[in-house]
Amino acid sequence: MKYNIKVNTVKSRNENNKVRGFASVVFEDSFKVDNIAIVENREGNLFVSMPSYMSSDRDEYNNPIFKSFCNPITSEFHKELTEAILTAYEHREEFGKEGMNVEVGNSNGELPFTVAVTPLENDEGSRKGLARMYIDESFVVSNISVVDGEKGLFVSMPSVKTGKTYKGKADFRDVCFPVTKEFRQTLYDTVLDEYNKALEQNMAVAHNVAAGTPIYTGEVQTSPFR
Repeated sequence: MKYNIKVNTVKSRNENNKVRGFASVVFEDSFKVDNIAIVENREGNLFVSMPSYMSSDRDEYNNPIFKSFCNPITSEFHKELTEAILTAYEHREEFGKEGMNVEVGNSNGELPFTVAVTPLENDEGSRKGLARMYIDESFVVSNISVVDGEKGLFVSMPSVKTGKTYKGKADFRDVCFPVTKEFRQTLYDTVLDEYNKALEQNMAVAHNVAAGTPIYTGEVQTSPFR
């Protein structure tokens, strides 16, 4: 798989602002992850912070808990990606506007991905399902929504408020999104197909439970070793 990293620096007069730059990563010229922060800690060392949002959960001190929209899911790719982003930041003048290209293993130009979709049980609101996208079994994108709109179901990518308004409403900007028309169609079709499959499976399970039919999952329950 190959990916491209571009970095923009942040110049702030606020001494409390430790964000030194933002990076974007485009996987296989098909899918972009934006708003990755490059932060300086108290010791003066740089680290990478994936884009996140403030959840409704609270910690023991009643402070809001932030959760990532996306992140590496293996220690190997986490190390590879963060080191690559920091290298792109340190040598940003050398790479220029084209950014730094990284290629690991074989690449045929297509983005390997799978999706997992969970239909929501509540009938209130327009959001009908939540999906996750797994890129090359190494990187996960969460908070992808299946939404019921005026023209039927559609896919909504994770987004954040921009602080601006559009037609009197809060304006949002996607954080993770397809960058080509072709891959957008492929991804969205896959998410909706998996949503319908999951919905049919849930309905079949509910029907069997109502009819008193034993549900066999193909898994054998065993006692744990003692």
